[in-house]
Amino acid sequence: MSSTALPSRLIGAADRIPASLDMLAGPDHGRVALPVRLAWSGLTEFDVTDPRQRLTLYRTLLDCGQRDDVIRYVNPTLLRADWPRIRRLTSRRLIALWERQIPELQA
Repeated sequence: MSSTALPSRLIGAADRIPASLDMLAGPDHGRVALPVRLAWSGLTEFDVTDPRQRLTLYRTLLDCGQRDDVIRYVNPTLLRADWPRIRRLTSRRLIALWERQIPELQA
């Protein structure tokens, strides 16, 4: 058995973060169906008006989505409103990257 460490899932994460909240164009209502490459198990379709489903959607996108996915599916107003909850439930290192790129998300 090899003791080689796995690469960090945060490699390239900074490159996936949009330059500003103004770039985000996600819906503020309705349903979002993620492609299989992002949602390969569990929920694949999310109602963005349901706070719990939206939180799961946004955390999936922050963790696994590419920049274009985040831009397409994340709504800037809803992200700002949900950010305090997302901060508590997401990797501190990932949150730090997002807040460094988009300072208005900082608490």
